[in-house]
Amino acid sequence: MKERGEDFADFCWSFTGGKVLHGDGRSVPVSTPKAEEISKELKRRGFKFVGPVIVYAWMQAVGMVNDHALACFRRKAS
Repeated sequence: MKERGEDFADFCWSFTGGKVLHGDGRSVPVSTPKAEEISKELKRRGFKFVGPVIVYAWMQAVGMVNDHALACFRRKAS
């Protein structure tokens, strides 16, 4: 991607319009349609080990998704 002049962060955030996605605060899914969409595009680009469950966990880890419980003090942080 870098060789083609693409920025990985811009690529990733393009799927969310540059905004953090918020879960309902009651349940934490293992995957979502958005994670499936990103997974498919990463696979199309030659990435490996990027199934929708891994991609969703990664989205949570990097702050693209806020799945903290409604009462959690971290929920309002992002």
